[in-house]
Amino acid sequence: MKRRVWIKANQWIACALTIAVLMAGCSQPGGGGGASAPGAADTESASGGTAAPGTGGTAVGFIFVGTKDDHGYNQAAYIGSEAVEKAYPDLKVLRAENVPETAEAERVMEQMIRDGAKIIFPTSYGHLDPALNVAKRHPDVAFFHQGGLKTAENLGTYFGTIWEPIYLAGVAAGKMSKTGKLGYVVSVPIPQVLLNVNAFQLGARSVNPNATTSVVFTGSWCDPGQQANAANSLIDAGVDVITQHQDCTKTIIETAERRGVMSVGYHTDASELAPNGWLTGSSWNWSDLFVDMVKVAVNGEFKGSKYDGKYRGMLKDDIVQLANFGANVPDDVKALVEEKKAALIDGTLHPFAGPVKDQTGNVRIAEGELPTLDELEATDYLVEGVIGNIPK
Repeated sequence: MKRRVWIKANQWIACALTIAVLMAGCSQPGGGGGASAPGAADTESASGGTAAPGTGGTAVGFIFVGTKDDHGYNQAAYIGSEAVEKAYPDLKVLRAENVPETAEAERVMEQMIRDGAKIIFPTSYGHLDPALNVAKRHPDVAFFHQGGLKTAENLGTYFGTIWEPIYLAGVAAGKMSKTGKLGYVVSVPIPQVLLNVNAFQLGARSVNPNATTSVVFTGSWCDPGQQANAANSLIDAGVDVITQHQDCTKTIIETAERRGVMSVGYHTDASELAPNGWLTGSSWNWSDLFVDMVKVAVNGEFKGSKYDGKYRGMLKDDIVQLANFGANVPDDVKALVEEKKAALIDGTLHPFAGPVKDQTGNVRIAEGELPTLDELEATDYLVEGVIGNIPK
């Protein structure tokens, strides 16, 4: 049983004054002595409750599943973190590369919080469950998870409709292919991966009704050995345009260039790797979005914002982009792709407008129907013309 201690009113006042003096004499967390983050506030609010997520702290943390120079997924997110660093010089930017999608991700995020982070960006799909666990323990920290399908009180997810520029890249591939055989090296059969394969095939078939896309699942986000084997096997089978859904893209693009076939990029513009065979690609533009998300958090406005839940940016928002065309792409192909890009932006074209059939001929999207973003992000099939089976 707890013992009660009664203190007179003047003793309470004395204690409060003592605490205030001690607090005023403390240095800034992190040892830098600089100004606190814009809009920063104490973790505990005046009423004694937890402050709005993200408002306190001296740092923002980013965790990456790969390296910052992978010519792909992690590089795009890293560039976004650099924009935050430039926009918020008083916030220390903490970064951790090669963080696996395991309990290790929890450990890294916990350390970042101990180091002053009140805003965390777990940037890989598989970082979601570890982030949800950490978010539950730290309600005063704001989490912005990349690509997830689940949210929490202090965790929102964000992503972009990358399938839009992938569809456009499929149009370019369909026009440029001489064999009509396209290849796609992918990681694991999550809905986003299947959705992208489908968008590419639908784009190619819109200009070449006989086009096919052969897909190979590597089971890994970045394994150069498996990537090279998959790319070579596709090329040996007659594929003359190859693309990918991998985190690191260099190996596949360089393999295609060395073998004399055309390539389509993903995540970032990697045209420098393939001066002859590069067609175009899809890429992320995270910089402005990351800066705005940090602004919302440090201002205590996470709750009720567009990032409090599932946020999806589109081609029209410039969150996802079509990469530069390669030097050997003819002007008529460029013009066609740009025409379809304009139609996507103004809403007169939708890649998944029904009817859409799967590999077995079953109608998945009925004629005249337009699927919602949530329906597309639940994709569990491959469309007509895709060759290859979804791993069980």
